[in-house]
Amino acid sequence: MERIVVILGHPDQKSLCGALAERYAQAATVAGHQVEVFRLGEMEFDPVLRHGYREVQPLEPDLIRLQAAIAAAARLVLVSPVWWGGMPALLKGMFDRVFLSGWAYRYRKDSPWWDKLLVGRRAEVYLTLDTPRWYYRWIYGAPVIRQLRRTILGFCGIAPVSFTLFSPVRSSTPAQRSRWLAQVGERARR
Repeated sequence: MERIVVILGHPDQKSLCGALAERYAQAATVAGHQVEVFRLGEMEFDPVLRHGYREVQPLEPDLIRLQAAIAAAARLVLVSPVWWGGMPALLKGMFDRVFLSGWAYRYRKDSPWWDKLLVGRRAEVYLTLDTPRWYYRWIYGAPVIRQLRRTILGFCGIAPVSFTLFSPVRSSTPAQRSRWLAQVGERARR
């Protein structure tokens, strides 16, 4: 059984993303996994990196707890909406504050290369969006998927990263949403 960290990137726990995150956590727990859920909208932290990377911005207790949980986890599960083609500011702020040099990656001295410090973990990403999946991929180029896979999670060594998109949410029916919840529950049990 695995240690799993579920991160709800939607600021509202009562959203479809909140329901998907809860379903995942419940199903994984029933399957015997050790699950810890972090609801970013309920956590107390400044999502703004105030001085860029010029100065160290001390982590708040909630971020220290999240960092420790990720370090101990085998699987990272992100549940987030896609807003304006990307992730909500709160989720991006969490990455800016938590995935720091020396913890998630380390640049090599006198080299353009870096060491990936989160190797050995995999990620599952569940995204909700109003745009049809095909349009998001082929017309917009799936920017949040590329960002997460290549320049955040992959950059730090988290692989493989799988993506499941639920869309379009705006015109979805209650039956369709129930199927989406069942799908997430089934994946969590594996």
